[in-house]
Amino acid sequence: MDPNHYRFRGVWRLAAPPPAVFAALADVPGYPRWWPEILSVRETGPDRGEVLVRALLPYRLVIGLTSVRQDRAAGVLEAAMDGDLTGWSRWTVAADGAGGSLVLFEEDTRPAKPLLRLLALPARPLFRANHAVMMRRGRHGLAAHLGARPTGGAARRPSGPTG
Repeated sequence: MDPNHYRFRGVWRLAAPPPAVFAALADVPGYPRWWPEILSVRETGPDRGEVLVRALLPYRLVIGLTSVRQDRAAGVLEAAMDGDLTGWSRWTVAADGAGGSLVLFEEDTRPAKPLLRLLALPARPLFRANHAVMMRRGRHGLAAHLGARPTGGAARRPSGPTG
């Protein structure tokens, strides 16, 4: 097991229609309005930007995001990550059958920040808990932003042996 490899997977259920959810997730510069841990977003080029993130632990991450896929018909948004974290993240938005949305979040990442790599083994449970808090607050923030509500528990399941 590589202690510097993380895989995250979570499901958000929201009482908002998929087009509205997709539009909000596609509007990365708007994330700071509804996601408390996203402190700022700076566009650095076409389909590229930097996100400044800070959750509960006392460190900030600067993550470069490059849009890899934005497919409204399939409900898929995918980005490559570089900077303090490297890897990729993906949102998949679908109808839940009750007028709301089912949102799948997937991320495969490795820290590039030297301190995070050094602390990988002893702090791994804290890093995972920090991510879980950030995702829970993002889910609630997005629901409030859309004037919706979360419609059930959010599942956060690691996938694979490195989760």
